[in-house]
Amino acid sequence: MRRTEETDWAAQGWERLAPRVGRRRLPGWDCTVGLVVGDRAALLVDAGSTLREGAELREQTRRLLRGGPGRVREVTHVALTHAHFDHVMGASVFGAARVYGAAGIGAVLTAGREELRADAVRHGVAPDDAARAAEALASPGVEVTGSLSLDLGGLVVVLADVGPGHTRNDLAVLVPGEPAVVFCGDLVEESGEPQAGPDAEALRWPFAVDRLLGLGGAGAVYVPGHGAVVDAGFLREQRAALAARRLRLRL
Repeated sequence: MRRTEETDWAAQGWERLAPRVGRRRLPGWDCTVGLVVGDRAALLVDAGSTLREGAELREQTRRLLRGGPGRVREVTHVALTHAHFDHVMGASVFGAARVYGAAGIGAVLTAGREELRADAVRHGVAPDDAARAAEALASPGVEVTGSLSLDLGGLVVVLADVGPGHTRNDLAVLVPGEPAVVFCGDLVEESGEPQAGPDAEALRWPFAVDRLLGLGGAGAVYVPGHGAVVDAGFLREQRAALAARRLRLRL
């Protein structure tokens, strides 16, 4: 890794997790967005809560990619970890990119467009911004069942349908390496207890965390949807808490 690259990422507010991997914690809800850079393609993990936030991410990633060693200069792929407003509403800004999600997410986004808009407003997004983002939102072009390997050029990442759990359509992203990096979406949260809304599958959530651990292994870096980067021990502790919640629900 060249020192100038490290400086460029830090100056843009991005945290380097591995030589080809970084993330940014967005203001407002401390939502994570990831960037994985190959020689021929670049993958964005989640896309922010509004078109304005998506546009800021697009400009930042362009600057980061221009400073990198590869030939890619634009985000070419976008992976949406789940269908909540703070993760998906900026995706349409990346119009030339191919968008991926877990199996079934397209129907959820199409049927739930109005609920996404309303949820964004309830959480403080300006009504006009929420309406524009909801109107522009398109369904992912590729829905992942099981797992899908994505060759970015010199780096093959794995998109894995690991849910249901936080929602019925949870996607994780594995970036192999030393260390491996796993983007978990909101199946894992560090900044607070995992949030279970009306679309959560609480009884099945612990098993989704098992699948995350199987995907990354004991030595991986795990990137929550909200909060600081964690390790496998944190996931095991959160899994135990989710299992205890599951037991209470079954009583």
